[in-house]
Amino acid sequence: MTGWSGPPPLAVVVDLDDTLYPQAAYLAGAAAAVGAAAGTAGLDGDAVHAALVAELAAGSDTGGTIDRALLAAGVAPGELPALLPPLVAAFTGHRPDRLPTYPGVEAALTALAAAAPLACLTDGAPEIQRAKLAGTGLDRLLPLVVLSDSLGGRATRKPAPAGLLAVAARLGVPADRLLMIGDRPGKDVAVAAAVGARAIRVRQGEYATAPDVPAAWAVTASFPEAAARALSVIGPPDVDGRLTRSRDLGPRVASTGGELSMTWGQDSSYTTQLRAGR
Repeated sequence: MTGWSGPPPLAVVVDLDDTLYPQAAYLAGAAAAVGAAAGTAGLDGDAVHAALVAELAAGSDTGGTIDRALLAAGVAPGELPALLPPLVAAFTGHRPDRLPTYPGVEAALTALAAAAPLACLTDGAPEIQRAKLAGTGLDRLLPLVVLSDSLGGRATRKPAPAGLLAVAARLGVPADRLLMIGDRPGKDVAVAAAVGARAIRVRQGEYATAPDVPAAWAVTASFPEAAARALSVIGPPDVDGRLTRSRDLGPRVASTGGELSMTWGQDSSYTTQLRAGR
C-alpha cells in the first residue's frame, strides 16, 4: 500500500459476493435446492447435493458445476440433457429469506454513501444477484447497482471494463476517478486498473488467499477497514451535508437530503431517486 497521490476519488464502487456478505451462505442454500430437485427427478438427491457442494468448493464461477456434480454422482452423460434444465432452474430460482452480511457492513456502507456517490458492480446471472441483494437487505443501502451480465453476459464480467464504465456514466464522473472495493484481485482490482482507477482489496471469502496480482492501492482484512481507507482519501461531508468535493461533480450526484425511491432500469441496473426532504 502507498499513500494516495493525485486527485481524490469522486465515487466508490463496491463488489457484492465475498465483499459485503459471505457467498458460501448463498451457495449452500442453492446446492440444497438442487439436491431436493434431483430427488424429485428420481435421482439420489443426497449424492447430487454432496457432489455439487464439492464442485462449488473447487470454484464457484467456473460454469458447468451442476453437470460435473451429476457425473460425479453417477449419472450417465446421455441423461444430462433431460436432467439439467430443472436442476439449473432450482439453482437460479433459489430465493433465500435471509443472507448474513459481514460484521459492520451496513454501517460502513452508510458512511460511504454519506461521503460520496456509492454504487455496486456485481457479476453473475441477474436473477441470482437480485436474490442475493434482497436476501442481504443491502439493496436499500446501495443507491446504484449495475449487474455486469445484463450488459453482455459473461463477456462483460469483471475485469472487462464495461460494467465500471457503465457505473461511471450513470454517476456522471470520470471512470478514472472511481475507487473500487472488492475481494478479488483478478476481477475487482483488475477492472479498476482497466479504466485507470484504483482499488482496495478485501482479504476474505473464497479468494482470501489469492495473490495480490495485480496490486491494489490498499489491502485490508475487512470491508469496514476498506471503507475507512476510502473515507480517509475522500473526506467527510461538509457541515451542511453536502459532499466535500461537490464542486467536482455534476448536479446529478451532488444532491442531498430527502427520501429515496428505487427503480430498475432496462439494463438491469437500479437507481434511487432523491425526493425533497421535509
